Amino acid sequence: MPELPEVEVVRRGLEKWVAGTSFGEVAVLHPRSVRRHAPGAADFTARLAGRTVAEVRRRGKYLWLTLDSGDALLAHLGMSGQLLVQPRGAADERHLRVRLPLVARSGDGVDEPRELRFVDQRTFGHLLVDRLVDDGAGEGVPSVITHIARDPLDPAFDDDAFAAALRRRRTGLKRALLDQSLVSGIGNIYADEALWMSRLHWARPTETLRRPQVDALLAAVREVMVAALAQGGTSFDSLYVNVNGESGYFERSLNAYGRRDRPCARCGTPIRRETFMNRSSYSCPRCQPKPRDARV
Repeated sequence: MPELPEVEVVRRGLEKWVAGTSFGEVAVLHPRSVRRHAPGAADFTARLAGRTVAEVRRRGKYLWLTLDSGDALLAHLGMSGQLLVQPRGAADERHLRVRLPLVARSGDGVDEPRELRFVDQRTFGHLLVDRLVDDGAGEGVPSVITHIARDPLDPAFDDDAFAAALRRRRTGLKRALLDQSLVSGIGNIYADEALWMSRLHWARPTETLRRPQVDALLAAVREVMVAALAQGGTSFDSLYVNVNGESGYFERSLNAYGRRDRPCARCGTPIRRETFMNRSSYSCPRCQPKPRDARV
C-alpha cells in the first residue's frame, strides 16, 4: 500500500497539474470507486462539474482537492490506486475507474487538454466529495477524516503531545505507529525502517519508552520519509507511481524491510522476519533486541 512519501509525491504532482483547473463532465466507470460517497455516483459527478480546484492537500495517506464550492474531492489510494494526469486522447488504462476531464487554467500555455484519471486494479481505493470542516486548529479538512492525526512532517505536528499519548497507549510500539488516530502516514515499510534506525524493537511496550527514545524515533521517522520523498517514494511494482507514471526508487535504500537473512548494514547480523498483525516485521536481532515484556 502506498505510504506517506508516495502520497506526498502524488500530491505535489497534482498541485502542479491540477490546481487552478476546473472539472468538465466527470464519468464514473466503476461504482465501487465511489462507494463511500453515500448519495451515489450521480451526486458525485454533479458536485464536481464546473468546480475549480483551489489547492491540493494531504493528511497522512489521504489526499484531497479543495474546491471553490466549499467541498473537497477526497481520495484514498488503497492498495493499488493511482491518480494520473493524462492527455485527453490517451488510451484508457486497463483499470481506469473514474475519468475527470480538466479545463485548462486561463493563460497557462497548455495546448493539449488533459484529464485526471483514477486507476485502481484492486478497487480498494475510493473517491468521494465531502464538505470541508474546521479541524479545531483553524484548518479545513473533509469531515470524514477529522479523526486522522497529523503526520510527523506536518509543521503543526506536536512532538510533546505525541510522546505523552504514546506512553498512554500501553501497547506494542509498531502497533502504535500504525494507529492513524495517534500519528498518520506511517505504514509497515517506513515503521520498520524508522525502528531499525532508532534501534527499537517493534514489540517494545510504549509505556516503557523514555523521552529521548521517542525523540530519536521521531527523528528517524522524519529522516526516512524525507529520504524517500527525495527519491520519489518506495516502488515494489508498477502500481506505485506518481501522476506522470514514474516509479520511486527508495526500495534500493532499505535497511530492514524485506531484507530477511541479509546482513544488517550496521552490525552484519542477519535481518530477521517476524509475524505481526498478519504481515511481516523486519529487524536486527543484535541492534534491536526483543524485549522480555514484548507486546504485539
